[in-house]
Amino acid sequence: MAIEYKELIAWQKAIELVVDIYHESSSFPRDESFGLCSQLRRAAVSIPSNIAEGQGRGTKAEFKRFLLIANGSRQEVETQIIIAERLGYFKKGVCERLLDKTNEVGRIIRGLNKSI
Repeated sequence: MAIEYKELIAWQKAIELVVDIYHESSSFPRDESFGLCSQLRRAAVSIPSNIAEGQGRGTKAEFKRFLLIANGSRQEVETQIIIAERLGYFKKGVCERLLDKTNEVGRIIRGLNKSI
């Protein structure tokens, strides 16, 4: 029996990242609710969503393609975290912690992609 996407460490860690992004971005200025905050959250949600969708496609080629998309979304999240830090939206240390998590998710996604 094939492994279910919820059992994938990459998916689990990406979900944890989404939760952290939501918590940390809740303190963004109100005028950012439809700007950077929304974009950051959507990109974060895209990571585990693409892992799940790719795994559900049923072919190795499709799974690998969706893992690449998930990794692209992860890089988008990293960029937006850096922008938020430079704008002063994160408390001290939050940016570094979130970037550590995005790097971990990236390593796991790349490892999963190589193992397929």
